[in-house]
Amino acid sequence: MKYGPDRKELWFRFLFSLAGLALMVFAIAYRGIGGMAWIEVLGLASVFFGGSAIWSGRKLFRRQDPE
Repeated sequence: MKYGPDRKELWFRFLFSLAGLALMVFAIAYRGIGGMAWIEVLGLASVFFGGSAIWSGRKLFRRQDPE
């Protein structure tokens, strides 16, 4: 693929997203969900980290070229 991130950057994005999701789960387990703000934070963080993990994971595992 001529344009777009290389495999190293995709792996970084994938692992960073998984770490973000893990930290979010830890924060919820440690502090719990209290109030409407937590629901908003949970939703936005889930969309950002989850979407990034899915996007980079699909790019990593579907790529055919050996970069």
